[in-house]
Amino acid sequence: QVQLAETGGGLVQVGGSLKLSCSGSGPTFSGYAMGWFRQAPGKGREFVASIGRPGEGDKTWYADSVKGRFTISRASAKNTVYLQMDSLKPEDTAVYYCGADRAQAKAPDFWGQGTQVTVSS
Repeated sequence: QVQLAETGGGLVQVGGSLKLSCSGSGPTFSGYAMGWFRQAPGKGREFVASIGRPGEGDKTWYADSVKGRFTISRASAKNTVYLQMDSLKPEDTAVYYCGADRAQAKAPDFWGQGTQVTVSS
């Protein structure tokens, strides 16, 4: 079983930056790819970014809407994955979730509880 916990959400102005963290725990966590998803009010959950399993070259994937603005990274020694969000827009407002699976983290088996990000104009 993998447990995930997100932190770092909050209120930020348009054009600002925010960094989210997702800490993982569990006996097999080190073998998982990690991803970030978001869900805006009245919309479905959408993929944001993901990073491959440790030891596989830290390959990353991004949604077109965040390419060039968001950066995903992981600190394996800390069992933590980060999402650096720059040049934030009002449409980035959502609850952000991290997820884990053994592939590309685009269809997670495990989820965190979510953290709210609000971008004000």
